Amino acid sequence: MGTLWRAIFTVGKWIRGTGQAMDRLGSTIQGGLRIEEQVSRHRTVMGIFEKEPRIHRDVFVAPSAAVIGDVEIGHGSSIWYGSILRGDVNSIHIGSGTNIQDNSLVHVARANISGKVLPTIIGSNVTVGHSAVLHACTIEDEAFVGMGATLLDGVVVEKHSMVGAGSLVKQNTRIPSGEVWVGNPAKFLRKLTEEEIAFIAQSATNYINLAQVHAAENAKSSDEIELEKMLRKKYAHKDEEYDSMLGVVREIPPELILPDNILPHSAQKAVAH
Repeated sequence: MGTLWRAIFTVGKWIRGTGQAMDRLGSTIQGGLRIEEQVSRHRTVMGIFEKEPRIHRDVFVAPSAAVIGDVEIGHGSSIWYGSILRGDVNSIHIGSGTNIQDNSLVHVARANISGKVLPTIIGSNVTVGHSAVLHACTIEDEAFVGMGATLLDGVVVEKHSMVGAGSLVKQNTRIPSGEVWVGNPAKFLRKLTEEEIAFIAQSATNYINLAQVHAAENAKSSDEIELEKMLRKKYAHKDEEYDSMLGVVREIPPELILPDNILPHSAQKAVAH
């Protein structure tokens, strides 16, 4: 079965490459009349033979991110631009409502100094800041990992705890609930305040909402994008103080207030209802 799967995989890869070659040929024939829309060989979601990502349908995975292999992502989570989740030699599990921000790296361990085989487990409503590195570690629900932080094998970040930006958390370190750890190597700094604990939860909610906006934008066709650009340019308005000096009063048409009403097909749906 493994040999047959590899053969099917290889044929599929050839077909995809042929499609891209035909797109380039068609663009050349069209010349100056072609629409500039890049076709990339990058695959956002990719299996490693029998290991396939399992991603909830409402998860936002940015086009330039990469989710590879044995990776499970729960509903409402988001994987942002440039991030890589590589579940090749072990598994990655991410709960619901968690955000892995831009250029972060999540990997796993087959073996390490302690001889442990470690997956990476990230709970629900977790915020992982830009350019963080998570390697074979566990982050419990509603924890916060700051920008540029590195968590090594066997690290456990308990619920309602925070790793400061740029910190390096050494192997097998456990960060207790309600604490802030910072530095290289990371050490206990202080207890989290009630306001900071509330901020962690709010941060997760903010990213759930922001991910929905980005998902909608990424789903638009080139025609929709060009139409919106034209409308924004047509009805653009300057600073109110600047306008008052010129004696100009600018009004935004009601149809531009809600993005769903901008596009012709959306207007037709509205009429149908």
